[in-house]
Amino acid sequence: MTALLYLVGVLIFVVGLAASVGLHELGHLIPGKLYNVKVTQYFVGFGRTIWSRRKGETEYGVKAIPLGGYVKLVGMIEPGEGEDETRVRSRNTGMFAQLVADARSAEYEHVGPHDHHRLFYKLPWWKKIVVMGSGVATNLVIAFLLFAVVFMGYGVDTPTQTVSQVSACVKVVETGTDPGDCTAKDPESPAKKAGLLPGDRIVAFNGTRISDYDELQTLIRGNDAGAATLVVERDGKTLTLHTSTTVTDLPSLEDADASVKAGFLGITPAQVRERQGLGYTVDTMASGTWETLKAIGSLPPKVYHVARAAVGLEKRDPNGPQSVVGAGRVAGEIASHDGVSAMERLTSILLILASLNLFLGLLNLVPLPPFDGGQIATTVVEAVRRGIARVRGRPDPGGIDAAKLLPLTYAMAAVILVVSVILIYADVVVPIHLPSN
Repeated sequence: MTALLYLVGVLIFVVGLAASVGLHELGHLIPGKLYNVKVTQYFVGFGRTIWSRRKGETEYGVKAIPLGGYVKLVGMIEPGEGEDETRVRSRNTGMFAQLVADARSAEYEHVGPHDHHRLFYKLPWWKKIVVMGSGVATNLVIAFLLFAVVFMGYGVDTPTQTVSQVSACVKVVETGTDPGDCTAKDPESPAKKAGLLPGDRIVAFNGTRISDYDELQTLIRGNDAGAATLVVERDGKTLTLHTSTTVTDLPSLEDADASVKAGFLGITPAQVRERQGLGYTVDTMASGTWETLKAIGSLPPKVYHVARAAVGLEKRDPNGPQSVVGAGRVAGEIASHDGVSAMERLTSILLILASLNLFLGLLNLVPLPPFDGGQIATTVVEAVRRGIARVRGRPDPGGIDAAKLLPLTYAMAAVILVVSVILIYADVVVPIHLPSN
C-alpha cells in the first residue's frame, strides 16, 4: 500500500464530501436569497471557524470539521402567541418554556426594523418547500451527475459470454462467506465435466441462442439439475459440449443479503468495459434509491450490530453501515490498490461520492427535525390545515410553532451524535477493508 496514494484518495474523498455539503447548503441559500429571506450565515463544516468573510448581510465561512454545514435563514421560528418580531419575551416558568423563549430570542436578535417582511415563516408554503427541498435536490442531482460521468463517460465492466475461469468443483456458497478451496469431498463442477476452457465463448445453451451473459445466467440458474448442451466457439471452431447443471446455494440476484437454490455451471465470465447510455444511469439511480431507502429503514438494528462488533461481541458485517471515516479509509485503499489503472481508482472513488450524495439526499427527507424533511413535513401539514379551514370558512389556524418541536429536534440530534460516534469508533477499531487487502 503506497502511503502517498492512500493520502491522495482520502483527500479526494474529503474534498468531494466538503463540496457536496457546500452545494447542499447552496441549495438552501440561493432560493432563500431569491425569495428575499434574510440570510445571516453560510458555513461549511462545524466546530472552530477556519475562515470567514462577510459580504453584505451574510457571513460566508469554513469550519474545521467537514461533516456538515448550515445556512441561517432568519425567521425559521415564529414569534410566540401575543408576540411579534420586535417583542419576544423571556419566560422563566420552566426548562421547556425557557428553552423555547431562548430560541425565539436568538432567532430575532438580528432582525432590524426593515427585515420584518423578509422572515422565512412569512413565505408562502410552496416557497418554503422550494427552499428546504432544494438542498435535497442538489444532493440527488450531484449523485446522478457523478453516476452519469462514470457510466456514460468511462464505462462499466460488463460480463460477456466468454469464459474467464472454470470452477474445479461445486461448493456451497453462503452469503458473505468465502467457499474456500476444493477438497476431495467436493464434486467436480459441471463446467469442468463438460470440458469448458478459459477463452471459450458460449453461443447457445440447450438450444437457445445467447446474445449476452444475462441470458446465459438466467438459463443456467433455471436449469435445475437438468441435462445441459452447450455450443461454444473455441479457436475459430464450433464445439458442442454436454453436461448436467447442479443445484446449489447461490447469492440471490434480487437480494444481495439472501441466497437461493439455483442451477450451477461453474464459470466466471470475462468482462469488458462498455460505455452505457442514459437509461442505464437512470435505472441505476432508481435501483440505488430503493436500496438506499431500505438501508435507511434498517439502520437502527444494523447500528446495533456495529456497536456489538466494536466491542468484540460479533464479527462486523462488511456490507454494514460506515461513517465518513470508514468511507474515507476505503477511498484511500482504492487509490493505493495495485493492479488497476489510475482511472479505475478515480471512478471508484467517484462512485463512493455518488452513493454518499444519494444517501445524504434521501436521509434528509426523513420527516423529522433537524432533517430538511422535518421542515417540509410541518410545512405541508400547515398548508393542509389552512386549506381545510379556508374551505370550511373557519379562521386561519396559524402556522405550526417550530419552537415547540425543539425538544424533538435536540433528541434527534442526540441520536445522530450517538450513531456517528458508534460508527466512527467501529471504523477505527474494526474497520472494513477492501476484499483484496
